[in-house]
Amino acid sequence: MKARISDSIADHFRGGEMATRINRLDWSQTSLGKLDAWSQSLKSVVKTLLASSYPMILTWGTDFIQIYNDAYSQLIGEKHPAALGSDIRITLAEAWDTLGPMIETVMSTGVANLTPALLLLLERSGYREESYFSVSHAPAEDDSGQIVGMLAVCSEVTQQVLGDRRLRLLRDLSSKAGATQSVEATCHDALCVIASSPMDVPFALLYLRDSDTKRLILQGSVGIQAGEVVSPRRIELETNGTDVWSLAKAANGETILIEGIDEHITILGGAFSEPVKSAIALPIASFGQTATLGVLVAGISPSRELDEGYRSFYELFAGQISVLVRNAQAYEEERRRAEALAELDRAKTVFFNNVSHEFRTPLTLILGPLEDVLSSKNGSKVTTEEREQLQLVHRNSLRLLKLVNTLLDFSRIEANRIEAVYEPVDLAVFTTELASVFRSTIERAGLRLIVDCPPLPEAVYVDREMWEKIVLNLLSNAFKFTFIGQISVTLRWYTEYVELEVQDTGTGIPAAELPYLFERFYRVQGSRGRTYEGSGIGLSLVQDLIRLHGGSVRVISKLNQGSSFIVSLPTGTAHLPTERIVSEHDLPNTASVTAAFVEEARRWLPEEAGEQGSRGAKHFLLLCPSAPLLLCPYFTG
Repeated sequence: MKARISDSIADHFRGGEMATRINRLDWSQTSLGKLDAWSQSLKSVVKTLLASSYPMILTWGTDFIQIYNDAYSQLIGEKHPAALGSDIRITLAEAWDTLGPMIETVMSTGVANLTPALLLLLERSGYREESYFSVSHAPAEDDSGQIVGMLAVCSEVTQQVLGDRRLRLLRDLSSKAGATQSVEATCHDALCVIASSPMDVPFALLYLRDSDTKRLILQGSVGIQAGEVVSPRRIELETNGTDVWSLAKAANGETILIEGIDEHITILGGAFSEPVKSAIALPIASFGQTATLGVLVAGISPSRELDEGYRSFYELFAGQISVLVRNAQAYEEERRRAEALAELDRAKTVFFNNVSHEFRTPLTLILGPLEDVLSSKNGSKVTTEEREQLQLVHRNSLRLLKLVNTLLDFSRIEANRIEAVYEPVDLAVFTTELASVFRSTIERAGLRLIVDCPPLPEAVYVDREMWEKIVLNLLSNAFKFTFIGQISVTLRWYTEYVELEVQDTGTGIPAAELPYLFERFYRVQGSRGRTYEGSGIGLSLVQDLIRLHGGSVRVISKLNQGSSFIVSLPTGTAHLPTERIVSEHDLPNTASVTAAFVEEARRWLPEEAGEQGSRGAKHFLLLCPSAPLLLCPYFTG
């Protein structure tokens, strides 16, 4: 029977509100009887719990009559003060399936227990609430030492449990921020994270603006089937929010609370699988733009009210999704830009390839007759001045052919269309022959050429034409920047690889420039050289040709002391594609290539450059009298 408040006050207990209530309650209406008749043990336990600032509750007797302190009264909400003096099995009926066995075990065995973060279903705020308590149950004895009750010390840890759980969800979502991926993949990952926390997010819909910003497109859903009345795949924003969620308002930056969800669809959620009745629609903020990125619709757990902590969680969640989507959009924009640049690069390669072919054919047709005239026995019919002019045309044609061949090689490598033919070559003899074609030009410049290529134990597999371009480019480069001293070409055998070193005593390369030296179109600024002409792809081409052989190239240089380019090539054939290895094949005629390198180097000599430059400029002005003078040196010999 429910106890009633007595009109007379017996001052048995002192303290706060609960001491007063205990003193005033008519305990004769309970199985405990009047206060005066209470055993000393009961009074002692009650005094103990009333003196504690920690939430404590005592149940006594077979009727489980409750007595608790001020701190505990705050935990049970609307159940206080009616719970005082009544049966705990009635007061906490919704949680007794959990608490009952624990309390009965303590009273029957006399062994206390401790349960941290115990999930309890409470109806203390007008709904079935998900709550967590750390609880310790201990037996309570009467004066004779018999267990007649249970003393519980409890602390609510609901906010800690919810906070940790929500923080994990935000952390898991944040961990996706470092991944560079598409918007679609990002949305999928975000929804997978949401799906891992149905207790806090019973369902979710993620909408993003279409490219024209006038509609929202569903990116995915959790806990609800896409395409339903409440989950349309497309929402027109200009309809002023006629959809269930009124997403037009949320898309404009307003957070919307939506009630009556269960009238449209049944979605179970929360700690106790109850129908979700409300949801929240949050804008997904953009950065530096007026229009939002989209809208997140999320269900509210029927086991928790949307308090400040719950709302803050969703705001942080929407903010994290905003970061993810913006990162993904930036990634996609960068990828589109990279693809556009790659397409431009492919177009450039095709252009170089086509133009190089178009240039090489007429150049070959020019060089053939020129060489015939210059080498003809009837050449005496050509005057000295005419012969000099024809030689000037021949030299510049060779120079132009060298540039065209370099561009053609460059474009073939870019398009992966270059076809190497690897054959066993006496590399010492071949390298010596290539270096020797530069000897007269180098010695005419007052330099020494040292060639140290001793016989090797075995042949090295190379593409002869490519190796020729490697050696000639490195020698040409060394000569271009060396004014005093010497240039040396050395070949060394190391069993597993062979090493070519082209060393000079030239101007050297600044240390800051070395990492970029083999980049295409890169040219060292401000360096002193015999000429400032060039395409900037010679060393890059050398590196590409060496890589086609499975080798590598490195440079050692000190400013004003010289440079050393070291090429390493693996020996044997294991590193080469088997279909490109041959024992022998028809050797290509590369005389024009070699001649082009030598003729270009001769142009750099002061006495020849001055003579040819004056004649070339004069000849050009006669043909093109209106041409700017600035362009004339480009066409000199």
